[in-house]
Amino acid sequence: MRLRFLLPVLAIVLGATQPTHGKETSAKDRIVILFTVDGLPAWIWKDPTLVMPNLRRLAKEGAIAENMTVSNPSITWINHTTLATGATPRKHGVLFNGLLVRRGPTSPPIVEPWRDKAELVRVPTIYDAAFKAGLKTAQVDWVAILNSGTITHEFLEIPKPDGAIERELVAKGVVTADEIAGFTKGKNIVWRDWVWTQAGQHIIEAHKPNLLMFHLLNTDASNHQYGPGSTASFSAYAYTDRLLGDLLTSVERAGLRDRATVIVTTDHGFKKVAKVIYPNVALRKAGLVRAEGGKVRDCDAYVIAGGGMAFVYVTDAARKTELLPKLRPICAGIEGVAQVVDGANGPKLGMPTPEENQGMGDLVLFAKAGYAFKGDCGGESAVAESKNYLGTHGYIASDPELDGIFVAWGQGIRPGARMERIANVDVAPTIAKLLGVSLPDAEGRVLRDLLSE
Repeated sequence: MRLRFLLPVLAIVLGATQPTHGKETSAKDRIVILFTVDGLPAWIWKDPTLVMPNLRRLAKEGAIAENMTVSNPSITWINHTTLATGATPRKHGVLFNGLLVRRGPTSPPIVEPWRDKAELVRVPTIYDAAFKAGLKTAQVDWVAILNSGTITHEFLEIPKPDGAIERELVAKGVVTADEIAGFTKGKNIVWRDWVWTQAGQHIIEAHKPNLLMFHLLNTDASNHQYGPGSTASFSAYAYTDRLLGDLLTSVERAGLRDRATVIVTTDHGFKKVAKVIYPNVALRKAGLVRAEGGKVRDCDAYVIAGGGMAFVYVTDAARKTELLPKLRPICAGIEGVAQVVDGANGPKLGMPTPEENQGMGDLVLFAKAGYAFKGDCGGESAVAESKNYLGTHGYIASDPELDGIFVAWGQGIRPGARMERIANVDVAPTIAKLLGVSLPDAEGRVLRDLLSE
């Protein structure tokens, strides 16, 4: 097995002719692919030196939105769930890359990622609606989706050795059983993106789903470590574009080109980081966190960091009235903190109140540009220079650097259509329209200006 990093020849990928955009196609005959490039900001996409020829061709032949507003918190699972539901986090319920679990009045809460979709997502998703309508659904490396019961074919972020698609890939010689069993052990993210793409190609060609939710991770990892706009960042986007080209090749090989709609979008933008804020150090110095050897022994309050934002929790709900007046000035006084928002005001940001969702912070902190939060409680300084963490997201969604991309191409899409701004809650209703299914809990709109039908 050998990786080839050369970009595909565009004429081979998409062929020399244009797709039949306006031809009427029934839902059971069509395929809609939702491809998310993790962390692709609109500001980077507008850089003419960004090497993404496959995506640029889709944009030229299809429709685009110049900017896409994302959801608060501007973090991966939250925004992928918004893309899948058309609902804000206040309604769909996902606030972390996992589920926040409270562990008692003096223990810090933790986030558990591998919980069932039913515990995380509170409203129906587009794949639920498609499955209910009798359509074939598929997902590769999607999030907040474990044991959904409404996916026909899947290859998880951590694949299952006994999974059907996994066994089919092993039988084809794409990967070995040992590689599947040790998928996350010592395997670099570039290789994992390649395997996820192989899974996506196989699903398209062998199973021809009506809806494929597809997500890759290398771009996010590279932007976190090296910062957006770095050589590593640009290289990660170019590689992801190569993998997009591979999926498009599979659409062609499967004979689905004239029945395919491809939507390429993202979960959030990215900002550069120079300094890191450790709010739990500030709480420790104020006597609200007690720690030994850099680990929390017990606490009265605790902060869970999310890059450009953080949630502050009073661990004993009975003490909120006592402790919140102390916590606000402590947090506001830390260098790099731009805003301290009361959790009760979460709905103004599209998030729930603490009473509506136990994962919601009693306070929400947003960082200034150039700063990011981390959760460590050891050390003597609450602010330090950042090392090996030069980019992040999570900042307030109204920040233009958090705006994402949106490109749509193929069946049902009006070539040359342009919109100045959409919101990510608009994506699922638009897919529902393309597939002819109902999504009544969606809060977004159908992007009719981009559609040909």
